[in-house]
Amino acid sequence: MQDIDDTDRRILTVLQSSGRISNADLAERVHLSASACHRRVHRLEAEGIIDRYVALLNRRALDRQTIVFVEITLSAQADSVLDAFEREIALIPDVLECHLMAGTADYLLKLAVRDTEDFARIHRRYLSRLPGVAQMHSSFALKTVRETTALPV
Repeated sequence: MQDIDDTDRRILTVLQSSGRISNADLAERVHLSASACHRRVHRLEAEGIIDRYVALLNRRALDRQTIVFVEITLSAQADSVLDAFEREIALIPDVLECHLMAGTADYLLKLAVRDTEDFARIHRRYLSRLPGVAQMHSSFALKTVRETTALPV
């Protein structure tokens, strides 16, 4: 981690849970003057520690309450196969995350879908057409026990 102190950590913790907080309110919560707080936030942005600001949407409100994890094993691990797969997976709007893995599967995908029928549609339209796939195993989450976007700082 780059040079960040306890005050930077407090700023980052607050911003991860309340990204739209005003600078004045942020400064008050982390016990700084507004100008000092603004300088620190600007530095954290310039150094790339704060990557971007986003709105986190409610999956249930958008009828995307079912989480599916898909393990994909490719037929080969040649760069051309990996590159082709990664190019295509980037075009699938329903894929929230895609990770190159060490272990039994080559890739792990995370999708938020409406239900099993919606997943079947995505599987037929996109996943079954991905290049280089040898095996695919899907697991449906029964319950989300913990979910956060906040990194420990």
